[in-house]
Amino acid sequence: MHIRIRLRMAVLLKLFHLLVFLLVAALGFGQRISGEATLRIDDNWNERIYAIDQLEFFEDSSNSLVFEDIIKVPFQQNFKINANFSKNDFNTAYTYWVKLSIANTTDSDKKWLLEFYDQSIDKIEAYFPGEDGIYQRRFMGDNFPFSNRLFNHKNFQLEIPNDQDRIENFYFKINSSQKADIRIAVRSLDRFIHYALSEYFLFGLFYGMILIIAFYNFLIFLAVREMKYIYYILYILSVGLYAMSLDGVGFQYFWPQLPELNFIVNGVFSFFIIFWAVLFTIRFLNTRRRAKKFHYLLWFSLFFKSLIFLTGLLIDKSYFEISYFDLVPFLLIFSAGIYLLLKNFQAARFFVMAYGVLFTGVFIKVLASYAIIPHHTIIYYSLHFAFLIEMVLLSFALGDRIRIMKEIRDKALRRSLSQYKENIALKERVNLELETKVRRRTTELEKKNRLLEQYNQQLQEKDEEIKRINNLLDKDNWKLKSSIRNSYKARISQQSLSREEFANIFPDQSACYRYLEDLKWGRGFSCRQCGKSKFGKGPKWFSRRCSHCGHIDSVTAGTIFHGIKFPLEKAFYILYASFMVKEKITLDELSASLNLSRNTIWAFRKKVNQKVLAAGDGQPSWEEMILLYPLPS
Repeated sequence: MHIRIRLRMAVLLKLFHLLVFLLVAALGFGQRISGEATLRIDDNWNERIYAIDQLEFFEDSSNSLVFEDIIKVPFQQNFKINANFSKNDFNTAYTYWVKLSIANTTDSDKKWLLEFYDQSIDKIEAYFPGEDGIYQRRFMGDNFPFSNRLFNHKNFQLEIPNDQDRIENFYFKINSSQKADIRIAVRSLDRFIHYALSEYFLFGLFYGMILIIAFYNFLIFLAVREMKYIYYILYILSVGLYAMSLDGVGFQYFWPQLPELNFIVNGVFSFFIIFWAVLFTIRFLNTRRRAKKFHYLLWFSLFFKSLIFLTGLLIDKSYFEISYFDLVPFLLIFSAGIYLLLKNFQAARFFVMAYGVLFTGVFIKVLASYAIIPHHTIIYYSLHFAFLIEMVLLSFALGDRIRIMKEIRDKALRRSLSQYKENIALKERVNLELETKVRRRTTELEKKNRLLEQYNQQLQEKDEEIKRINNLLDKDNWKLKSSIRNSYKARISQQSLSREEFANIFPDQSACYRYLEDLKWGRGFSCRQCGKSKFGKGPKWFSRRCSHCGHIDSVTAGTIFHGIKFPLEKAFYILYASFMVKEKITLDELSASLNLSRNTIWAFRKKVNQKVLAAGDGQPSWEEMILLYPLPS
């Protein structure tokens, strides 16, 4: 693992050294000369660069001066060189008049140009002498369409006439809504072509690497389907667009006819850099679980930055100039990475290195902006180098995280495999024990089955004996029932039973139902609907269902007791007391004895009388009286 890390660092350092070498070889360090009142053109050199602290300028706080005012001889003494002035001292509310004196050399074999480095300056009015000595005016700046420029180049160029052997003064009126880095380069056309081609070549390398890294991570996303790769891709694309807006390349190629966007795109793309960087950090470092305090601080910084961005977008675009707050989210990102690295979160190694390089580039850029360190081309593009190295390191971080996750997965698989082997061995031991127990239990069950078979054989023999005894009992029972029926008939026909004696014969409804069942169907069942003899049990006790037609016949149907609403044993006694005894019992006596109303007893006796009269043939017997059919309605 350590060998792979050292190889990656070696490749990264080689790449950095190669880019530095290409930039230095292609562009060189512009010769920053000491303050001079007049620059003389000389073919022995190709380039001279003047910073604001080397130029004669006047700060117009009233913004009321025009070219006719400053061209006057008495006013010329106001143009002075201020060696302590820097970009940080630039006041966006003032107008700056810059003067550059150039001594022509007519025998020069080169064509010469004058160029402004800072392509973010809003408006430059350049006044230069023509062949007739009359000053001409040319407008430059990012407030004008890109087609207004002398060359298709991101910077502002002005051709220097070198036909007259004289000293010519160039005046520039500069206004900018953001702090301008007033830096003028005087260079030959050959030097400009070489510089421009080399610069755009390096731009192609820079933006090409951004696209390659984005495409590479997109392919990884298609394989692993993790959202942090999308956040990282959007982050590096935002970095590329932000760098284009700073370089002026975006204005040249994407919105050349919309100069009003130049003031907006920096704020928009810088916001998206922070937005996607915070989301990527939260997902990559898993701050919600590993570092909750940093998790909430990152969300709060993103919320506050979003408020500033929306205020600038909807209310006042000057809020886009508030750039010092942009350091807060990146400081939190860097601190979160260091915190997790100290907690031995290995995936944060390249992450911390990446943002360490970024902060180094930002620090160098800030030092150059405040003129703390001298301006050089390599320093001017320090942020580009920092972004590029950061993106490479973050790609390493993502790959390293996958490698760490793969190692964790492999360890888990090895543990799972070891556990699986242990489980298989345990399963085999358990199966062996179970087979032994099953064989032992099977032997025991076979013995018990043989015993059960013996017991079953004995039970079958006993069952046969019981059936034989039951048959004998059935015969005895039938004889006994016949004797009881004869006894009932004899006793009832004696017409001398008391209430208690009659109650002993028919003590409850069940006894009455059994008597009726034997009386109706004792000699066999015959369906009253179809006359068939096969039957089954009915839905109620003491009822039968015809197997042929399904007719249900209750035990009281077809008897004198059909449809009564009082207890059956009382109806039995009313029938006996009213029609079978010699001495009739009055209604009042029956009512008191049976606890029934006189009307109920009278109605039942009337019903019986009507059936007896309808049947004719004199006084019927007890059984005949019971089986009398009801009168037709």
